[in-house]
Parts: sequence; C-alpha cells; structure tokens
Amino acid sequence: MLNRRRFISGLADGVAAAMLARCARGSGIDASADVERIAQDADRPEYHYLPPHNWMNDPNGPIWWRGKYHLFCQMNPHAAVWGDMHWGHAVSTDMVRWRQQPIALAPTPGGPDSEGCFSGSAVVFQGMPAFLYTGVQNAPPDQATIRDGSDKLRETQLLAVAEDDDLLRWKKTPEPVIAAPPPGMKVTGFRDPCPWREDDGWYLAVGSGERGKGGCVLLYRSADLRQWEYLHPLIQGEPNGSKAANPVDTGEMWECPDFFEMKGGHCLLYSTEGKVIWATGLYDAKTHRFTATHRGVLDHGAYYAPKSFLAPDGRRILWGWIPERRPEAEYSRAGWAGVMSLPRVLRISPQGQLEMHPAAEVEKLRGTAERSRVSSTTTLRRKLATLRQELLLRVRLLTKTIATIRLTIRGQAAWQITIDVPGNLVRCGEIEFPLPGLPWPRPELRMFLDGSVIECFIGGREAITSRVYGMQPGEVELEVAIEGERDVEFDLWPLDRISTDRLTT
Repeated sequence: MLNRRRFISGLADGVAAAMLARCARGSGIDASADVERIAQDADRPEYHYLPPHNWMNDPNGPIWWRGKYHLFCQMNPHAAVWGDMHWGHAVSTDMVRWRQQPIALAPTPGGPDSEGCFSGSAVVFQGMPAFLYTGVQNAPPDQATIRDGSDKLRETQLLAVAEDDDLLRWKKTPEPVIAAPPPGMKVTGFRDPCPWREDDGWYLAVGSGERGKGGCVLLYRSADLRQWEYLHPLIQGEPNGSKAANPVDTGEMWECPDFFEMKGGHCLLYSTEGKVIWATGLYDAKTHRFTATHRGVLDHGAYYAPKSFLAPDGRRILWGWIPERRPEAEYSRAGWAGVMSLPRVLRISPQGQLEMHPAAEVEKLRGTAERSRVSSTTTLRRKLATLRQELLLRVRLLTKTIATIRLTIRGQAAWQITIDVPGNLVRCGEIEFPLPGLPWPRPELRMFLDGSVIECFIGGREAITSRVYGMQPGEVELEVAIEGERDVEFDLWPLDRISTDRLTT
C-alpha cells in the first residue's frame, strides 16, 4: 500500500501541482471522470461513504452542527492516487446517507499549506466550528519535519474558522498557530492535531516522535486557539527495533492521535506500523500526562487513521479510513480509492477494555431478515443476489463450537473467517488474533459485506476489515459451517444502497 505521506514527500520546489495535473490527465479521471464506468464497478461499495471518484484517505474534523452531521476527509480531487491533499466534505442527518458538499479546504499557493492540507480536527470556538489542521510546504532540510529520507517538507499547525452555518466557507489564519516543533527536538513528524477543552483552557495533542526514542504525542495549551504553549509529551512510546526510512514503519512516529474522555477513563488512539493502537488509562489533570493501563489493536485488517467525535446523544462515534489492498495501477485505473468505515460506537468496559460496535443507525438499511439455524451436520449455502449484506451470528460461549463463514466464487474460496471458541482464536486469511476476553458485551459476530469491503465485529471488542476484489452479484455464495455440540443461529439481511449510482451524491 502506498504510504499516505510518501507520495508528496518526493515532490519539491513547487512541481507538485504540475506533476499531479499530468497524472490526472494521463489517467483520464479528473473532474470529468468516467462516472458511468465507476457507477457500474462491483468492487465499489454502495452503503459506505466515499467521494464520487478519485482518492480519499483519513477522516477529518467530524462534527455535529445545527442538526446535521458533517464529515470531512483527506482527498485528492485530481486523481485516484495519494497527493495534492484537500479536505472533502459531506453532510448527513443520520450518519448513513450522505450528500456531497464542495471542498472545504484547499492548499493556498505560497501559504503554509501550499503542498497540502493534512489531517486535523474540528471544535466549536466562540460560537462557530473551527478546524485545527496540519499544513505542509517545501522547506530547506534543516527545517523539514517529515524525515523519511527526502527531508523536503515542513509541517505546521493551522487554524480555519467557519463563516457560515452550512460549513461551506472557511477563513484561514494566514500564519501558523504553531510554526515549529519544540526547540531542540529533531522530530520524525509533526502533524494531525487533536484539541480538547479543560477548565483552564484548550489543550492540543500533536502526533510526533524521535529517531531512537519512539513515537510520542506532544501536548500544547492555549486560551484562544491562536497562541500555543508547549508543555511536554502527553505520552512517550518506544521504537520496535527495526530500521526503515519511514519512521511510521518503526514506531518512531505516531500519526493521527485522538485523545478523549469517556465513562471509565481516557482513551488514546494513534496510528503507526500499519495499524491503529488503542490505549485506555489515567489522565492526570494536574500534571497533564496520560498513563496507559490497557492497550490493543483497534482493527486487525485494512483500517487506519481514525477520528472520533461526540454525537448529540453523548455517544463517542469513530470513523476510520479503509485503504485499498490492490496495486496502485489498479485503483488508479478504476478511478477511485479509499472508503470510509461504518460509524463505530466506543465505550470503555469496567475492565478497561475498549469496546466498539456499529452505530444503530446502520440498521435503517436492513431489508427483510432471513433467520437460520446451522448444525454440525449441515453447511448453509446462500447465493448472494447483491454484495450488500449484513450477517449476525450468535456465538455461544463456553462451548466447543467452531464457526466458519466463507465467501466463494464458483466454488473457490475468496474470503473466510473462523471463530474458534475452544482454541480461543479468530482466523481470517493469514491474520490470527485471540478471541476477546470475557465477558463479551456482545456474544456475536457481525459481518458487513459491501462491494469489496468486509467489516467484521467479534464480541463487541475485536474487529477486522478486509478487502476482496473481483466479486460479482449472483456469482458469490455465502457458506456458514459449524463444528461443535450445539446449533448456531444467525440472521442475514440485504442492505439498501445509499445512492442509485454508487456515487454517494
């Protein structure tokens, strides 16, 4: 997979825009993209959010404002490859059906975000939403903050304030609100700000790290979002001992930190080494330091750079980027790349475990349920007329049951997941991980199939997202097989599409 930073770090001296324009013209998928062909692409999801065409990655600045959910994301409006980062924008009343909006943020020529508007967050300040985000521009090597062998780009933290209630117009502060990393610190990266409010002012977490020391989250404080004082690391990690040009691959750079409080404690999410790590623990409001007591992997598959927000009913909702798992030439030719995950609800268990499940709003898409029972003497098989399905399999704990769900194409296995209760194991392709610890808040496996995307939730505590290409409606067969002493019940629903043409408009 192409690293989300690597493409632009190779561009310098103002040539990025020209190169990207040539790339877009060469692929034939600029603003005049072949929308009819894209709309007929069976790999393209139909109930997950994604822009009509071209590249999308990180969710940015999700916020509830004036009765609507607003979701922003990293996107390249000119080609289906990473680069030329803008902030895309969509709006919804239910977090399921989305309406596209004009681009919210674009690079300012000659400005501190001239080479891209990187990831960030949204807060409400003085009665209006505001973005804190990372801008990148070309810089001499001694001022670079992305240190991946190219050392050409400087990251600074920027502020933009909404000028209307539809969040269509944003006024940028012309100069960075944080112009450089802490003095004397040779960072491996300096990006993806995450703000929150405390009694004595605003606090800001920025993803960073140092070679040989590990990734970390830097902590700042401000009274007005414009003048920031550096305090110290909120938390410090360790490198994994490996060597790589990109410090994200060695754990020496933590991207996309997301820090928030929930009932039961505080939670930190960060992305590094190709996965998202969650940590729950204690935040000392006097020393402003976070101590992790429990950790885990948020999703064991194709999932990265998540961002959360508070829904109006108090739920902590998480969005994540589902990247492609096919060669760049293939998704560039397809005309689209990247998918937004389903909204996930987070909570901290009494044991300190992070728990998550799909938001209830997704159930609005369900059609008529088929309820079935499978025993060890039978294998249930269903031909899938659409690639929009939800399966709920009820897992009985403390039994010797092994449940396998498989998708086949003309008899050949295309994807498979196994819940091995006696072996305390989940297997999905080459990936294995332990079953979640007891008690399970949700003793079930939920699988969501949507085009080439499969999101699975196990026991309310583990998740794995897969990408499977080349499936066609009517050719795919679902198999459910059981080994064990008891029958297993499951429900299967067809799910409605959120757009008539796969373009999410």
